[in-house]
Amino acid sequence: MSFKEISPEQAWEMVQNGAMLADVRDPQRFTYSHAKGAFHLTNQSFLQFEELVDFDSPIIVSCYHGVSSRNVATFLVEQGYENVFSVIGGFDGWVKAGLPIETAY
Repeated sequence: MSFKEISPEQAWEMVQNGAMLADVRDPQRFTYSHAKGAFHLTNQSFLQFEELVDFDSPIIVSCYHGVSSRNVATFLVEQGYENVFSVIGGFDGWVKAGLPIETAY
């Protein structure tokens, strides 16, 4: 079992239907701006993440450009999560697609 790569538009549609969007970028960038409704997934927040998400819930991982999210998606699959996705293009692709974001200012 492995993860699937999806477009930012597909990810946003899934988020609106209840999927968990996990942003794995550094705290400064996440705080500055992130996809609307994203959960900041870090080593420190992983326990909280585990409490929020069931093993069969859809999980979408997003990073800067869609590279490191693949590693995190693989890790989640190894932990037993069954419906794991990685956003092609990451947050950069999300912004270029004109999808909703939340910002600190």
